[in-house]
Amino acid sequence: MNKAQGAMSYDELRSAIAQRHRALSGRLQQIAEFVLDHPTDVALGTVAEVAQRSGVPPSAIVRFAHALGFGGFTEMQQVFRSRLVAGVAPSYKARLARMKSEEKSVLGRQPAAVLSRFVAEAQSSLVALSQSVHARELDTATAILAKARDIYLLGLGGSFPVAIHLAYVLRKLGRRVVLLDGLGGSIHEQSHAATTEDALVAISFRNYYPDTARLFPELVARGVPTISITDSLLSPIVEGARVVFEIQDMPEPALRTLVAPMCLVQAMAIGLDLAAD
Repeated sequence: MNKAQGAMSYDELRSAIAQRHRALSGRLQQIAEFVLDHPTDVALGTVAEVAQRSGVPPSAIVRFAHALGFGGFTEMQQVFRSRLVAGVAPSYKARLARMKSEEKSVLGRQPAAVLSRFVAEAQSSLVALSQSVHARELDTATAILAKARDIYLLGLGGSFPVAIHLAYVLRKLGRRVVLLDGLGGSIHEQSHAATTEDALVAISFRNYYPDTARLFPELVARGVPTISITDSLLSPIVEGARVVFEIQDMPEPALRTLVAPMCLVQAMAIGLDLAAD
């Protein structure tokens, strides 16, 4: 990799890690998943701290950096630090530490305190969304939906509220929508008519719903233009998508908020309607 050493941007490094993930050894895959999920820890930690948090020996962190074309961990770390300098994302580590500290007090366990923490999480997720989503991605997604005969929506498990909300808004705007809900085990029957003339919006976050992970590549293989909303470049609904919206969130499932993906799908739907005027 010739662009390592300072010339590589953070986004380029993330893409390179995602592309090489499958070819890496099991231990290096583990590191790849950690650094994509915890970029702030990589930017601020020592090699020993990063190794401890990712559950590998320090030598493996160095090998991972070498595999990406860097001379060592410090060179790779500079790319992660550039993300903090640019102010791309808030420090989830600091916020989580604050929350855990608050939870130890009686007041921190009161419903009003819980609400306050979730409001703060929602606000932070919206700030991160506004910083990570670019106009060109929204324009491409809108163009895909505008050309579609039918818009298929695939979001199961915890992602279902986002999918059904998008279905509601699109139908209100007069769009033809097929909600792949899998009721009665019929998800393959629901999707069998999807073609290159349609579009798919797939939504899935960790832990990725098995039926979503299974059906997504089938529809991509059929040539259905696809928009993915997920939380990692290593998600099973990334490969083959025309547009990927990556919405990172707190790693603890109990702290996950759907405010950001809800806001994103609303913007896509309303943007589609405005573009048609």
